Amino acid sequence: MVLPNNGIQSTQELLNAQSHVWNHLFNFINSMSLKCVLQLGIPDIIHKHGKPMTLSELTHSLRINKAKTLSLERLMRIMIHSKFFINVKISQADEIQGYWLTPASRLLLRDEPLSVTPFALAMLDPYLIDPWYHGMASDSMLAARVITEDCRNVFEGLKSMVDVGGGTGTVAKAIADGFPGMNCVVLDLPHVVAGCEGSENLTFVAGDMFEYIPPADAVFMKWILHDWPDKKCVKILEKCKEAISTETGEER
Repeated sequence: MVLPNNGIQSTQELLNAQSHVWNHLFNFINSMSLKCVLQLGIPDIIHKHGKPMTLSELTHSLRINKAKTLSLERLMRIMIHSKFFINVKISQADEIQGYWLTPASRLLLRDEPLSVTPFALAMLDPYLIDPWYHGMASDSMLAARVITEDCRNVFEGLKSMVDVGGGTGTVAKAIADGFPGMNCVVLDLPHVVAGCEGSENLTFVAGDMFEYIPPADAVFMKWILHDWPDKKCVKILEKCKEAISTETGEER
């Protein structure tokens, strides 16, 4: 791999450097989870309940679609890890657990004289976090360089590839340029790929990965599965399998 003239000596050193930076950058997950908890009013709901709440009780109190229960469970898992809530055993017999407040979450109660909720919401305002969405492109450029220069053997023998949830095609464009004999397809939602220009071996397709993935020899995904609950991930992977099987005529 051709490395930039900035003192980095190897691909591994480059990846380690990126990992170090991202370990700090991705602390935003805790902040965004906290913002969601505040906007939903979860600390106040549990406090008013007067005792630990089960997941089903919390889902009912929030009046959200039951289909979002798994997402709520993941959110609360992060908040427990961050020590904003704790799991308390409600029934010894059934080992049922409920969510309860910690000293930190008590500072998030809206009627608490020392509440820090107004300050927290101000610091998590969209004007302060919008630059994040533009930053993903720079990571894609780094990933594309590593993929096309150090992982070329992965693409040997492939005639086609579909980038599922590929956004505006930063990675797919690099792969298409690096492997001119391979047809690349970028699949994403209509509003994402609208206006994106392809090339001789790069095509943009508007669609829903839960419904259909264009057939190809291989499926590429970057920063996709971590966004979804396990059942949704299985659905995506099933569609990926269908796409590969359709193209090759074989079950894999």
